[in-house]
Order: sequence, then C-alpha cells, then structure tokens
Amino acid sequence: MATAIVNSSNSLVGALLPKQGVAHWAGFFMLALAGSIVLWVSAKTSVPFFPVPMTLQTLAILVIAATYGFRLGLAAVLLYMVEGMMGLPVFSSTPERGIGLAYMAGPTAGYLVGFVVATGLVGWFAERGADKSPLKLFVVMLGGAALILGLGFAYLSNFIGMEAAFGAGVVPFVLGDLFKVAIAALLVPAAAKLISR
Repeated sequence: MATAIVNSSNSLVGALLPKQGVAHWAGFFMLALAGSIVLWVSAKTSVPFFPVPMTLQTLAILVIAATYGFRLGLAAVLLYMVEGMMGLPVFSSTPERGIGLAYMAGPTAGYLVGFVVATGLVGWFAERGADKSPLKLFVVMLGGAALILGLGFAYLSNFIGMEAAFGAGVVPFVLGDLFKVAIAALLVPAAAKLISR
C-alpha cells in the first residue's frame, strides 16, 4: 500500500524505478532530490532573450513534470520548496531579495504556487499519454505555463495593482514561456522514443 502512494511507473522516469521495497524508496528520493537540484540550477541560469532575459525554471518545471509524472514530479518540486523554506538560496532572486519564508511570502509567492500546480497538471496528463505526442504535450504545457503566470499575476496584483502586475509580471515573460513550452514539448517525446528503443 505504501508503495502505491509513490508509484510513478506510468511516467517516463518513474518506469525506471524498482517496483517495491527499499530500492524503490531510495530511487524515488534520489530522483526527487535530483529534480530539486535541476530546479535550483535552472533558477540561477539566465539566458539573453527578448524583451527580458529568461531563466530556465519554467522549462525545467515542465520537463520534470512530463518525465517524472504526477507524484514524483510533485515530490521534486515540493522538495525544492522545502529547500527554499529552510533558507537555501534556491530561488532566482535569492539571496539578494531575501531567503526562506520571508522570500516565499513576498511578491513572487504566486509563481511558486504556480510551479506546484503546473507540475501536478502536466505530470497528470503525461502519465495518461500526453508525453508521447508533441502537440498534446504542447497544449498541456501551455496550460501549465499559463497557470504559473496567472497565479503569479494574481498574487503580485496585491502588491502593485493589476495593471502594473500584468505589465511587469506577465507581458515580459509570454514570449519566453512560449519558446520554453515549444522546446519542452519537442524534447520529452523525443527522449521517450530514445528510451523505449
């Protein structure tokens, strides 16, 4: 029964886990930890883009969700949040804009919640076959990216108002997110084909 709680065998990466016992739990934890480290690195990686430089965090969220699936993907993202809560500088603007719970309750809290919700959405659909089709995955990932921006915008509005939040927290990131969604939607099915061979 306990193993069923963390069974991610329908996901691309989860299928590689041992099915039960200590090896299953150890593998599950190590994959979750690896995912949280990828998120940490992606948050600190900035790529020149128009109209603003972009981090690779949304790309990492989408790829982890699609390859890890619902449970393992959420475990990785929640572990990442716990690392941030403990004061580790895992987020894109840390430690410059604060760390720990103080940062997490700040203006970007909606985006952090969006990471969790988007991971659940994309992971759930990926486990049900969306990870095999670039077009289906693009649509699902677009929904995930929209959730991140939407929740981020909604919370940011409390701090700076709706118009300013839309101009500063949504518009500059739309083009970059479309680009990242397209890359992720092509990358994951290609990786699935390679692994299945």
